[in-house]
Amino acid sequence: MSQETITLRTGQVQQVHILAVTPSGLRVQTANGEMVEPFANLAGLSMNPPPEYTAALAAYASGDPQRALTLITSIVSNFRGLPTDWARQAMLLQGDLNVALGQPSQAEAAYKDFQAVYPASPSDVLDVGSLGADLAHNDYSAARSKVAPLLGQALQQRNFPKAAAEEYGRAFYASGRIKEHAGDFPGALEDYLRVVAIFPQDSGAAIGAQIAADNLRKSKGVSVQ
Repeated sequence: MSQETITLRTGQVQQVHILAVTPSGLRVQTANGEMVEPFANLAGLSMNPPPEYTAALAAYASGDPQRALTLITSIVSNFRGLPTDWARQAMLLQGDLNVALGQPSQAEAAYKDFQAVYPASPSDVLDVGSLGADLAHNDYSAARSKVAPLLGQALQQRNFPKAAAEEYGRAFYASGRIKEHAGDFPGALEDYLRVVAIFPQDSGAAIGAQIAADNLRKSKGVSVQ
């Protein structure tokens, strides 16, 4: 058996292999065979990302977004809505990769699906699903209104929760794209590098920011003073 576990509302912890999310519950492999544990019975779970997730990130970073999308789509199909950081990031990465491949409608659908599955809570600093949908269709004005209030705030804070750091990274990645569209290439590069150096907690955003920064340096000869 794997090191994956589920915690039941009774407090019992079971070692399982998590196979997929289904409409009825979590499909798992136990020592006694496969079963579906209803979501109402679950208090928590622990699962590392599947190998396809690491492979998708590597493919994206190496310049193969199509392979990355194929891998990440299989993960989203199996684990859509799983309450883990990597499952959340996989859904956002699916949108990012569709953007990279010039498929705005598919990107918007992915971001809106993320919104439906992981709705923003009062503790969120940014509705990243809504932001992604704006950028998918080049609505830079709407995107700017979402991220502008957060950028200075992000640089002034220290020791914020990981979830907030992920959202700040998304905000700076979006800010870089907005500035690049407006022709502010040094400002865009600075924002991309902030994602890479300060807010890399969302792996997909960090890779996208690094790719964008490298492209700016090569195509525009931009540098940060």
